[in-house]
Amino acid sequence: MWRNKKISASVLGGATAAWVLFELLEYHLLTLVCHISILALSILFLWSNAHTFIHKTPPRIPEVHLPEDPFLQVASALRTEINRGFAILRDIASGRDLKKFLIVIGGLWVLSIAGSWCNFLTLFYISFVLLHTVPLLYVTYGDKVDPYAEKATVEIQKQYAVFEAKVLSKIPKGPLKGKKLA
Repeated sequence: MWRNKKISASVLGGATAAWVLFELLEYHLLTLVCHISILALSILFLWSNAHTFIHKTPPRIPEVHLPEDPFLQVASALRTEINRGFAILRDIASGRDLKKFLIVIGGLWVLSIAGSWCNFLTLFYISFVLLHTVPLLYVTYGDKVDPYAEKATVEIQKQYAVFEAKVLSKIPKGPLKGKKLA
């Protein structure tokens, strides 16, 4: 989507307008939905009652019936994803893979620090803007970024090797299959 400049600009503009509305002006989503509903219902009510005076046809308000199948499919897909997430969390917490455990703990720690700097809506907006701009910047300046990324990868691997030699190698590892937890 970021390759189409008009669509990308309109999506980013809409996200920015929503962020300004909700964050800077401190307007709330429920209040906005209620105000839009009040306005729409008022207009339809007035139009329905005034159509004879203004010689216009009354508004045709359709009956809405929601089918059950799409909701069941969404609920089933959501249940499957939640169960998959619980299985991943169980696998991480079981103690089989220390590296994955440390990565998840580190990621959650970084996310908690970023969450203390700003609220969820601002964090979501920043992520949204980054997801729309970073690919474009990488396509434009990828040849200049790649050497720095390679240097950073080598440095991170060196630091991890030192951490593994000094800390992780000292942690005793024992078999988990034979032990029973009370």
